[in-house]
Amino acid sequence: MNLRRWVTLLSVLALAVGACGSDDQPEGGADEAAATGLTVYSGRNENLVAPIIAQFEGATGIDVEVRYGDTAQLAGAILEEGDNSPADVFFGQDAGALGALSDAGRFRPLDPELLERVDPQYRSVDGEWVGISGRVRVAVYNTEAVPESSLPASVLDLTDSKWKGRVGWAPTNGSFQAFVTAMRVALGDDGARAWLEGMKANDTKVYENNIAIVEAAAAGEIDAGLANHYYLHRFLAEDPAYPAANHVFPNGDLGSLVNVAGVGILDSADHTDAGKQFVEFLLSEDAQQYFTEETFEIPLVEGVEAGEGLPDLSSLQQPDINLNGLADLQGTLDLLTQVGVI
Repeated sequence: MNLRRWVTLLSVLALAVGACGSDDQPEGGADEAAATGLTVYSGRNENLVAPIIAQFEGATGIDVEVRYGDTAQLAGAILEEGDNSPADVFFGQDAGALGALSDAGRFRPLDPELLERVDPQYRSVDGEWVGISGRVRVAVYNTEAVPESSLPASVLDLTDSKWKGRVGWAPTNGSFQAFVTAMRVALGDDGARAWLEGMKANDTKVYENNIAIVEAAAAGEIDAGLANHYYLHRFLAEDPAYPAANHVFPNGDLGSLVNVAGVGILDSADHTDAGKQFVEFLLSEDAQQYFTEETFEIPLVEGVEAGEGLPDLSSLQQPDINLNGLADLQGTLDLLTQVGVI
């Protein structure tokens, strides 16, 4: 991946995100970590992860300073900042951004004991980042307007004329871009380009994010939209009669890609011991329960069951995609720009 071009593309956006302060005190044990704190760059939404970060602070006495923003923007900021980055830990929304930083040599290896808590397919092949929670790509659809039997067997079928003007997507969303990267891996750039051009020609409606897609489907603005599974579950938790449902594309279709949110400790981190404690906490049973019960994501640590109504990893038919191969975000951004999607 051409990292210099990625940094150039993202640096303006990254600089617009407010920077957090940092400490120049030396790293040390738990007591010293508590005094110096921990700086996390989080591509996860503050509403989703602030409570679990607060639990970590309460359990360890370590003060955490968090810089929230778009996953790709924050990864670009880390690359731009280099060794001067105040970040100790990167908490990314998808494997693509984690892989890009790993490819750039910006992570240090994690302890094998931590890595082994998660299945190899959901962590770095080089042991530099580890998945914390999983999410499935789905088509969320309006249950009052669309019979389940009429839903397509493949995400590739959404370019058919019968879906013209009926589908929504969020091209600037990090998870969507990771999905397109997976499509490039599976179908090649020409295959991904053909699908993107077909979707654009089919008048696919553009939304800012996954939440807007779910709301549009439920309101009847669109019949179906591409999103991550857990967004709908937030609405169902408040209203079980909410008029939308998730369609998981069957038979290991590319449209049912399982991606992860994950963490890595920066090679330039000042507080590595605190960073290790943070990673260990996120992989604890309490934190894994939080993610499945409060944010409706899929736990990745063995022995922690997915919440009621959530897909279970063991029962999902997943596409044959290695998450370690999704690091070329720059190539995806180039393709989306060339097609005129972003």
